[in-house]
Amino acid sequence: MELNSIKPAEGAKHAKRRVGRGIGSGLGKTAGRGHKGQKSRSGGYHKVGFEGGQMPLQRRLPKRGFKSHLLKFNAEVTLSTLEQLGLAEVDLAALKSAGAVGQLAKVVKVIKSGELTKAVKLNGIGATAGAKAAIEAAGGSLA
Repeated sequence: MELNSIKPAEGAKHAKRRVGRGIGSGLGKTAGRGHKGQKSRSGGYHKVGFEGGQMPLQRRLPKRGFKSHLLKFNAEVTLSTLEQLGLAEVDLAALKSAGAVGQLAKVVKVIKSGELTKAVKLNGIGATAGAKAAIEAAGGSLA
């Protein structure tokens, strides 16, 4: 195979539609644009969502919901993740280095999902009520 012998697959390429080049082409005169109206003019079109002056759908519907821009700084850790880590003392730096939370995380909270059998001491990490009870039942503590 040579670079000069490479050709596109059959049917992958097709000739560009040449409009406004006479009656014989089938796309002469109005060039497939029909008669009159905004869409027949050059540069004549409208914005996405424009409904001819009628109040557009995105403005007729009520605004709803909210997504905090601080969410990316919050992270959750499960009891089963703490079990897998196998560390006696856990803090934010330890969780980041183990890859349990993202590098952007600033606030971490332990949630009650899974089981915990090892005693774990948490430093600067929050926990839900159920997770706190599970950690203390396993002999751990929260600082």
